[in-house]
Amino acid sequence: MVSLGQMSDYEIRLIRVFNTVVECGGFTAAETTLGISRSAISQHMSDLEKRVGLSLCQRGRGGFSLTEEGKELYEAGLTLLAALETFKSGVNALHRTLKGELNIGITDNLVTLPAMNVTDALGELASKSHDISVNIQMDPSDAVIRQVMDGHLHVGVVPNVNLPASLETLWLYDEPSYLYCGAGHPLFDAPAPAWAQISQAPAVAPRYPLPVKARQAHDALTLRASASDREGAAFLILTGRYIGFLPEHVAAQWVEAGKMRPLHAKRRSYHIPFVLITRRDRRPNRVVDAFLALVSGAGPGEGFDTAAEPNPS
Repeated sequence: MVSLGQMSDYEIRLIRVFNTVVECGGFTAAETTLGISRSAISQHMSDLEKRVGLSLCQRGRGGFSLTEEGKELYEAGLTLLAALETFKSGVNALHRTLKGELNIGITDNLVTLPAMNVTDALGELASKSHDISVNIQMDPSDAVIRQVMDGHLHVGVVPNVNLPASLETLWLYDEPSYLYCGAGHPLFDAPAPAWAQISQAPAVAPRYPLPVKARQAHDALTLRASASDREGAAFLILTGRYIGFLPEHVAAQWVEAGKMRPLHAKRRSYHIPFVLITRRDRRPNRVVDAFLALVSGAGPGEGFDTAAEPNPS
């Protein structure tokens, strides 16, 4: 009695040849389907019979016919080949379908940024072909950084300012900020206010991380109030009592509504680079890897002109 152990690729090939011969009704008819000669088929059949220790078919002048053992092996072969095909299809599906969670933290007031590559990437992940739960958390940048580092968030979107070396970064876009005043402010209707007037006007100081150039731009003003974030700065500017820096995309809605105007747009501005952050030592995660690939595939600066100036009208 012969007992089969682990099956090799060659033995699976022998079973494929055997099943094809059975379905074609003989060696000669199977030549075209298999693409091998009749003698090669005969050799494969003999090898299979030796491996299983059974006579599987009768061949000769009386034609091709299966033994009882051959019939049972054929049915078992169908089960084996179907299982292999199911396994192959399942593995291929793993590469096409993503499953799991994506926890992402984003600094406030970025949704209006035109070059929001993150939005496009999230939209692609949320397509019907994937089974992904996307969880977004809006927080100040220091909170986002902390939660990425402790593993509560997979990725974060923050300004590239004083980031820990334990984080990896992927450049997203540069955010331009300009100096604004609100309707009712003494400078609002001035056709071309002098810098001396602007620098002496009460201004808003930021209590959030900024690069050196941005800090220097604020230090040139007369700081009389402060804000913990950009939305707070916008509130103070809209009172008509303070001037302050805001990202162009944040101020755009109020500029269009006639409630804000830029001051010395070409001279008084700075850009903040925003990056996507992950832990350097993060574990492999197909969902996160796919998200990073989608974001980076958008290309730096696409759809966004960092040199553009706001409309002063």
